[in-house]
Amino acid sequence: MKRAWAFSCILALSAILGGCGKGGSQNATQESGASASQAQLGRAASDTPAASGAQARSAPAVVTKAQLPGEAAETLRLIKAGGPFPFGEDGVLFRNSAALLPQHPRGYYHAYTVRTPGSADRGQRRIVCGGPRRQTGDCYYTDDYYASFKRIAE
Repeated sequence: MKRAWAFSCILALSAILGGCGKGGSQNATQESGASASQAQLGRAASDTPAASGAQARSAPAVVTKAQLPGEAAETLRLIKAGGPFPFGEDGVLFRNSAALLPQHPRGYYHAYTVRTPGSADRGQRRIVCGGPRRQTGDCYYTDDYYASFKRIAE
């Protein structure tokens, strides 16, 4: 009786796990009614480095200090001076979780608010600087709350 039960379990597991091999997603796509060409296209896309996350991220665009809003220039001045900053959250650790900036050890980046005229809150504009505090050699500007960055050229 135990052998029959063990054999049933093994058979069930192999049926479940059988679709988990290299062509498993292709087989599942074909079974769901998609054409073979659509399944091949889906497999080819998932084999690309971008789909697997292995592709290196491109460097952020560059912006000069003159191209930044005036409030950003003031924030850079405050960073160099070490404050005082207008918001208590200024200077907090920026984790770079989305890996949009170059990779560095935790604690390398810090975020600062760039005032937005007419905004009742901190707004979406920030400057993120890396390295020792009061240094502005590795800073990035975002006007969309960390969704994209532009490197600030010295």
